[in-house]
Amino acid sequence: MVISWSELGEGLRIALNSLKANRLRTVLTTLGILIGVIVVTVIIAVIQGLNVYVSEELSSLGTDNVYISRYPWMITSYEEWLRVSKRKRITENQFRFIQKHSRHAGVVVPEIVTRRTSRYRNESLDRVQIIGTTEDYIATSNSLPEMGRFFGETDVGVRRAVCVIGREVADRLFRNENPVGRRMKIGGHSFLVLGVLEKRGQMFGHSMDNNAIIPYSTFEKLFGRHRSFEIQVKAGGAEFVDALRDELEGLMRRARGLGAGQENDFSINQQSQLMEVYNNLTRVLWIVLIGIGSIALLVGGIGIMNIMLVSVTERTREIGVRKAIGAKRRIILWQFLVESMFISGIGVTIGLLISIGIALFVKQVSPLPVHLSTWIIFLGIGFTVAIGMFFGLYPASKAARLDPIEALRYE
Repeated sequence: MVISWSELGEGLRIALNSLKANRLRTVLTTLGILIGVIVVTVIIAVIQGLNVYVSEELSSLGTDNVYISRYPWMITSYEEWLRVSKRKRITENQFRFIQKHSRHAGVVVPEIVTRRTSRYRNESLDRVQIIGTTEDYIATSNSLPEMGRFFGETDVGVRRAVCVIGREVADRLFRNENPVGRRMKIGGHSFLVLGVLEKRGQMFGHSMDNNAIIPYSTFEKLFGRHRSFEIQVKAGGAEFVDALRDELEGLMRRARGLGAGQENDFSINQQSQLMEVYNNLTRVLWIVLIGIGSIALLVGGIGIMNIMLVSVTERTREIGVRKAIGAKRRIILWQFLVESMFISGIGVTIGLLISIGIALFVKQVSPLPVHLSTWIIFLGIGFTVAIGMFFGLYPASKAARLDPIEALRYE
């Protein structure tokens, strides 16, 4: 169907005049499309925001890190918890075994954790996370000192009572003082502060800055040796991650004396596992989104078709007159398609503007992340054309097929 510029302009003018003549009907017709667009756009914005947020949060775990733990990161049932709670703890000897025999590991780091009250002069902070580890911890955790330095191999070897503290601990205990070189109490024991870590923010609501890092040898000396280790292993290269995971499983089975028929009594965790669980959850949200959006848009499209059929009936005599003076079928078809797409376009445009406003408002007043991509605008334009043409095609073709003589007789 070829339409000239003059015919295009004429169709737009007639469609606009028709919509102006029936303002209330036009507004009510666009409501279905408008609501559908708002629902779809807001949910897309929220899900995209969550994708960005989760991706940034999990990136701190490192895509090339593998974590050997007593428990899996994701426990899906009480029965599973009962089963894994009976596992033996992971020991320093197993850490040493991995460190000695792994061929694909770049860095192998132990981690033991407790929580203790920390004090400096009259200030105190409860439930500070105390992490016992080695000097290589900065390689697996991306925890770099902002001030001072990290402890070294000698500090670990001689069990020195030294620590590197998170930014939250530094701000709340030392206020405006420089913590480096000062002594603080951790669980009643005196520690020399060597450095302050860069601010890391929160991960899933948990502060990453409310911690103190100390040599694991000092940790065992002061807080006991009965806790289970977590072993953090950084691959020698990104291409070795899968091979490293398989290798670590075999080494841990050997280190823990497991036979061929026995199941693993440890867990190997990775960032990708959490992303997989998250993607599975959001996949359900996407299905719900498609369902809700499709229903809303279908209702809006049916409303457009209904109003266009009414419009064709009301303007039957007008169509007869235009055909009688030479208007071709394609002109009549184009006129009603333009009107249908115009109604759809009004609903989509207003819906997008309201959606953007809602997204910006939510972003300002709540911690809920939202993210609007430019492709949503192009999606809206696509909706305008698709909905307008699909639901306007039948009324437009009905108008184009009217017999001019019968149309002129219509009262």
